[in-house]
Amino acid sequence: MTGTDFRRIALSMPEAVEGAHFGNADFRVDGKIFATLALEKDGFGVLLLSPEEQAGMVEDAPEVFSPVPGGWGRQGSTRVSLAKVSPGILEAAVRTAWRKRAAKRLR
Repeated sequence: MTGTDFRRIALSMPEAVEGAHFGNADFRVDGKIFATLALEKDGFGVLLLSPEEQAGMVEDAPEVFSPVPGGWGRQGSTRVSLAKVSPGILEAAVRTAWRKRAAKRLR
């Protein structure tokens, strides 16, 4: 997968829009960021998950998912290795992040 694939999948979520945060592409629903390409140059997309969701994904696929280093990672920010993730796994993970931020009417 590539950053372009990540962008396409993120924008396929209902009412998702692309924005920018500190000069990096981000993806929002209802004005809330659910994913970014802030680490794209390092080969990662980033999903904003709960710590519990993050732990489950890291446990299931540690070669694909890892916490963002530092405090953001402890709060659920999760790196996705674009080179190692399959399209189906990426879509499911992005949808999980999107649901966390989307209004109930969209879920």
